[in-house]
Amino acid sequence: MRDASLRGHFAALSFWPEISTQVYCGALCGAFCLGFSKTGFPGLALVNVMLMAEMFGAKESVGIILPLLICADITVFPMFRKFATWKQVVPLLMPISVGLVGGYLLLGSIDNRVARPAIGGIILAMTGLQLLRVYRQEFLKHLPDAPAFCWGSGLVIGVSTMMANAAGPAYSIYALVHKMKKEDFLGIGARCFLLVNMVKVPFMTDLDIINARSLSIDLALLPGVFTGILLGRKLIAKIPQRIFEIFLYIFSIIAGGRLLFF
Repeated sequence: MRDASLRGHFAALSFWPEISTQVYCGALCGAFCLGFSKTGFPGLALVNVMLMAEMFGAKESVGIILPLLICADITVFPMFRKFATWKQVVPLLMPISVGLVGGYLLLGSIDNRVARPAIGGIILAMTGLQLLRVYRQEFLKHLPDAPAFCWGSGLVIGVSTMMANAAGPAYSIYALVHKMKKEDFLGIGARCFLLVNMVKVPFMTDLDIINARSLSIDLALLPGVFTGILLGRKLIAKIPQRIFEIFLYIFSIIAGGRLLFF
């Protein structure tokens, strides 16, 4: 009864999507994780990908997440624009573009039954890359800094961001191999993903993954994104990162395995 009364109350708001209170709370938690991830814990965005896929369906969730990502990117970009330059983004643009087109073609040819395990596989692969980045840094630092690596990184970033909005770990690997300073990592990432996410909008609209319903859901979830950014900026220094990341990896592996196998 309470859930029905809450839906009736929210239904009076013209923008409010027709979703249950439980689904909204789960999605709001995902939106919070997305906002929080933009302040220094990029791996936390994988939790958002998993929650949204669980709440709305794997394929539809991709279109719901993208506008939220763009709002978060626009919000945090002023924080990092003094770091790095657009010139440093240029080497990645061509391979990422090719990856975007490949991801678009794949996403347009599959349904939720196929998209769900595909996104689960991407989550597990990105979690693996993140773990490799953290625990095998010396190995990664000796990878050859060659055009082939740049193209490979860009293709993975493009495909994973188009199909699952989950390119953070792949970008982290690229940054580590290039021995980027923390400031360059933040500045290049802020520029690159703001541009790439905006380029993805026409593709998602063409696939009807972004539509009136998905945008109404986004509007309802924006408070979670902004709260995550606000609290993330204040709390990130107080959270033991190693403990936090251990739980994050465990949760991401469970989440990816659930999408992939169940």
